[in-house]
Amino acid sequence: MGRAKEILVKVISSKIANEFVKLNHYSGKFVPNSTVHFGCFLDGKMHGVLSYGNSMDKYKVGATVRNTGWNEFIELNRMAFDEYLPKYSESRCIAITIKLLKRNAPHLKWIISFADGSQCGDGTIYRASGFNLIGVKENKQILNWGGKIVAKKTLDNKNYPSINGKYYSRHLLETGQAKPIEGFQLKYIYFIDKQKIADLTVPILPFSKIDEMGAGM
Repeated sequence: MGRAKEILVKVISSKIANEFVKLNHYSGKFVPNSTVHFGCFLDGKMHGVLSYGNSMDKYKVGATVRNTGWNEFIELNRMAFDEYLPKYSESRCIAITIKLLKRNAPHLKWIISFADGSQCGDGTIYRASGFNLIGVKENKQILNWGGKIVAKKTLDNKNYPSINGKYYSRHLLETGQAKPIEGFQLKYIYFIDKQKIADLTVPILPFSKIDEMGAGM
């Protein structure tokens, strides 16, 4: 584990977290609905951020585990580190944040997160942190729009016009102005309450499924 044991993880403000994420996350964007932010410090400076919050489609994600209350799950929706931290830092920081959540938010039963296998990676850190793989699918939600990488859901909100009754993303795709980025989306889950595994509505997949589907990155 080495110097990773020296990392201090503590709650930070959304302003500090979001500024760090914009500079260090591959997307250059923070998630507006993140509500809990942890900073990872080594040698007196912050070198990592993990942000948790509600899922964008909370109803759909909540149905992943039966009998889950509205406030009983949370999404790890941003994780960003600079290059200063040593090996194993990411998995250690995740483990510490989970302990802090268990201690300070005992109502939480499970954590969901997604790996972007089209741009970032296939979730190596999640696998090392004890998450289970529960989904591997082609990612058709990330578009290249004239060299700009953007999520379909971003284009389909009220900030963009509908064209002939169609979402703006569909208009861009049909006119060839945007193209999907090839790759996969991988879904991971961590059970804080191990008894909730029995309520999982989808199968836990072997990690070998990633290579089997050509989703590795």
